[in-house]
Amino acid sequence: MNKPQSFFHLHLISDATGETLLAAGRAASAQYKDARAIEHIYPLIRTDKQLMKVFEDIEEEPGIVLYTVVDQALAHRIDERCAAMGLPCVSVLEPVLTVFQSYLGTPAGRRVGAQHVLDADYFRRIDALNFTMEHDDGQLQHDLDEADIVLIGISRTSKTPTSIYLANRGIKTANIPIVLGVPVPQSLIELKGPLVVGLVATAERISHVRQNRLLGTTPGYDSATYVDRATIAEELAYARQLCSRHGWPLIDVSRRSIEETAAAILGLRSKGR
Repeated sequence: MNKPQSFFHLHLISDATGETLLAAGRAASAQYKDARAIEHIYPLIRTDKQLMKVFEDIEEEPGIVLYTVVDQALAHRIDERCAAMGLPCVSVLEPVLTVFQSYLGTPAGRRVGAQHVLDADYFRRIDALNFTMEHDDGQLQHDLDEADIVLIGISRTSKTPTSIYLANRGIKTANIPIVLGVPVPQSLIELKGPLVVGLVATAERISHVRQNRLLGTTPGYDSATYVDRATIAEELAYARQLCSRHGWPLIDVSRRSIEETAAAILGLRSKGR
C-alpha cells in the first residue's frame, strides 16, 4: 500500500542565482518519493537586511534550510539563526571548498557568483545556444558542418530539449527530423566533422507523448496516423535503417531523462575523439 504523500518546506538561500543550490536540493529531495518539497528560493542575498527578511518568511513556514553563501560572516548568522529556531541547516558549498583548500593548499577566493563571470566560456555557451536555436528542427542546413553534434530522429524523440541542454554546455547542436519515406538531406550524409546521433524510443512511449501534444503541429504527419503505434513502429524502423546504413550511433531515450540522454551523447563524443 502506498503511503500518502507528505509535504515539507525547503528554504534555499543563495548569494548568487541559486541554480547550484536548487539542483542540490532537488537531487536530495528526489530520493524521498513519499515527501514533496515546497521550495522557497531566495537569490542574491548579500546583506543582513536581506537576510532578516528571509528569516521572517522562514519563521512563518519552518523547514530545511540549505544555503550557498561565500561571505563567512553572513553564513555564520544563518547557522546561528537556524540553531536558535531549531531548524536543520546545511552549507552546500562549504564541505566542497574545504576539500579543495586541503588538496590545493590555498583558501578559496570566496567571490560571489564566480561561476557566472562573463568569460570566454560564457560567450561560448551563448554562441552555442544561438546556433542551436537557429538550427532547430532542420532549419539552416547549409552550415551543418559548423555543428559539434547533429541529432536526428522521428517526431517526439526529445531532439529539441536535448539540443538546448547540450547548447547550455557550450556544444553547438543541430537537430533534423526523420520523416517516414523522406530521404534525409544530402548535407547531413556528407558531414565529416560533427557527431551524428539518432534518437529512438518505443512506439508506446512516442504514442503517449504525441497524445499529449497538439496534433497537426508537426510537418509531414496527419492527425489520423500521428499517434498510431503501427505507423510509429514503421517510422522507427525507417530511422534505425538510416542510422545503420550511415553508421550513425543510436540512443534509446524511452527511459532516459534529457540529462541522461545528453550524458550518453557526450560519452559517444568522447570516444570518437
